[in-house]
Amino acid sequence: MKLKVIGFISAIVILFIVSCESEQTIEFKRYYSAGVEVYQSHCQNCHGANGEGLSSLIPPLTDSVYLKNNKAALPCFIKSGLKGAITIKGKTFDDTMPANELTSMEVAQVLTYISNSFGNKLNTIDIQQVEHDLGSCK
Repeated sequence: MKLKVIGFISAIVILFIVSCESEQTIEFKRYYSAGVEVYQSHCQNCHGANGEGLSSLIPPLTDSVYLKNNKAALPCFIKSGLKGAITIKGKTFDDTMPANELTSMEVAQVLTYISNSFGNKLNTIDIQQVEHDLGSCK
């Protein structure tokens, strides 16, 4: 009987420890899960369900190096659109991406999703960072 009680208490302690997530992890999950919906509603039609893009017309969202190197410009691309050539994985894309009427929060959410999907692992992009970056758009 004593062994069962110790086992039960041990199981509860282990469950408690495992279930405790940091605020950072919880914030990431909130941004990411909301970002899935924003992506499906506003981006997936062109960039594809798996971020693969469309042939030579629409760039893929699978290049972590490009995303990381252009992290501050990404909110501007989403909010204001993109004109002019960009090169991703050695391939040039020179079509126009239209502007989106997303809120800063939606931009942060979709960027968190894109930056952590399709083979990318770039952490949370929060609303404060997006608003800062949007202030630098040209």
